[in-house]
Amino acid sequence: MPRSNPGIYVEILIRQPLERIWQLTQDPSLHQRWDLRFTRIQYLPRPTPSEPQKFLYETRIGFGLAIKGTGESIGERTLGTGESTSSLKFASDDPKSLIREGSGYWRYVPTGNGLRFFTWYDYQVRFGILGRFIDRIAFRPLIGRATAWSFDRLRLWAEQDQSPESSLAFASIHAVVRLAIAFIWIWHGLVPKLIFRHIDERTMLAQAGLPVHFLSWIGALEILFGLAFLATWKRRSVFLANVLFMLIAAVAVGIQSPAYLIAAFNPVTLNLAVIALSIVGWIAARYAPSARHCFRKPPRGTA
Repeated sequence: MPRSNPGIYVEILIRQPLERIWQLTQDPSLHQRWDLRFTRIQYLPRPTPSEPQKFLYETRIGFGLAIKGTGESIGERTLGTGESTSSLKFASDDPKSLIREGSGYWRYVPTGNGLRFFTWYDYQVRFGILGRFIDRIAFRPLIGRATAWSFDRLRLWAEQDQSPESSLAFASIHAVVRLAIAFIWIWHGLVPKLIFRHIDERTMLAQAGLPVHFLSWIGALEILFGLAFLATWKRRSVFLANVLFMLIAAVAVGIQSPAYLIAAFNPVTLNLAVIALSIVGWIAARYAPSARHCFRKPPRGTA
């Protein structure tokens, strides 16, 4: 593996035997279910077992568009240690594809704790300098993360029998909930407290015995907490912290400003809704795949 061109490396430990992982990765109908990079994989007829296995792949990119390409398995071997390797080449003549051609491999290494499943691949891009720039700042980090996320999706399927479709659903629910809660905190900190300094906000502050100039500080803290919800994307504990804050806020309003509890738009319904969202997010995050479960650099001393 040339150090001047490290390519993309992703590794994960899966506590299942090689045979199970080989099935989930080598069967195209199963592979396309867990790998976020592909929507469809179709093997082409293989004239003889000695010839490379050729295949077609397709990736939908939205708006009815898809990127298509071709590939071929150029070698599979099983070592005396029980390790297996599957190598491949891939290319795309699709003008929408940033990738022109590339190559890589999958390796399966049994250990005492499970199976080390890892990949390395690299590719050449089209569109000249612009293509290389887009690849470096956006596409390569994105496809590397998609590979890692997909590997954890595979792990959940193999270890816990959680289907790839369920994993995607949990990840989607978690993302929607986290974005919604972050938006709520940022909105309440920015709009009624910092921009318009709404009379209700000032009134509740005065009823709590706090000076009005605290409103800006409270608004800034709420915005920071909303941003923290996004920065700590994989931390489930932030949902529990949010539940605690919502309960404290509801009790504080009930004691200091009880009249607002029966208003048309009141903290009872808002806080209960946010608490419910937090519980849903906390549950969904438990089952959502995460790229952080993968190693992104090869171990020291490996080629």
